[in-house]
Amino acid sequence: MGAASTPQPLVNVAVAVVQRSDGCVLLAERPHGKSSGGFWEFPGGKFEITENARQALAREVREEIGIEIDRAYPWMTYEHAYPGKRVRLHFYRILAWHGTPHGREGQRVSWEDPQALGVGPLLPANERVLRALSLPALYAITHARKYGVAAFMDKLRAALKRGVQLIQVREPEMTPEQLAQFARRVVVAAHAHGARVLINGSMMIAQRAGADGVHFQSRQLQQLTAPPALAFWAASCHNSAELARAAELHASFAVLSPVLPTASHPGVPGMGWEKFAALTHHYPLPVYALGGMRADMLETAMDHGAHGVALLTGCW
Repeated sequence: MGAASTPQPLVNVAVAVVQRSDGCVLLAERPHGKSSGGFWEFPGGKFEITENARQALAREVREEIGIEIDRAYPWMTYEHAYPGKRVRLHFYRILAWHGTPHGREGQRVSWEDPQALGVGPLLPANERVLRALSLPALYAITHARKYGVAAFMDKLRAALKRGVQLIQVREPEMTPEQLAQFARRVVVAAHAHGARVLINGSMMIAQRAGADGVHFQSRQLQQLTAPPALAFWAASCHNSAELARAAELHASFAVLSPVLPTASHPGVPGMGWEKFAALTHHYPLPVYALGGMRADMLETAMDHGAHGVALLTGCW
């Protein structure tokens, strides 16, 4: 029997996703002469596990790009293996700062559209962040059973004009045939505005409707034995085990609920923001908060680690 392999050292890195109001993010080129010199990355740096990650983040961006953070939101945390070491990347979104970003170590910096980078190559550890940045802050869930299909389609078109970019078709009272027809109408309207659509619970209806993917219910998630053959999919989660399963199967994102009490489930208490934050702490996927949400709760959700909020009635 061969000797056991030596575990790779783990390096903790605080990473800043500095993002302007137009969606562009700041990338920095690693100085030539350092490891991975010439590659582009999100600014940040190493910190000791005994340090506070947020304080380390503030120090690193001050030293690297000369800004002071005003608002930083905890986001995703995941590990990436490089030759000879593993890095645990603690990502924060920085949406407000003062100072003008510039390369204080002589490195080039550039504001980039995360969906159409003009610089490269990008360090491989940062690539999944670009996919997460394509997700909007609002995840809208259809509610035709409340308004009727015709009235709902009017509300959908108005919401799309306002900028809604991600929609889940969820209409449990419709028959499969009704749902397929309704879903197709939603997809056609959404795609005309560049928005994406997931179908709740059905790969077959998603295919028939020409949707972008599937949103799996929590019981369906637990039944999956392998990642589904989908480029874009999400899952409903209610606890740590379900969140772990979604991450293990490489979901595009997760929805965690219920955060607050809802009218649809009277008497059922929500988990509250502190538990939501505990469940999403050091989690590798973007997570939307669902249950009692309103659009004006977005900043509170982000303060507690959410990517955004999922709304059933608040966006229609």
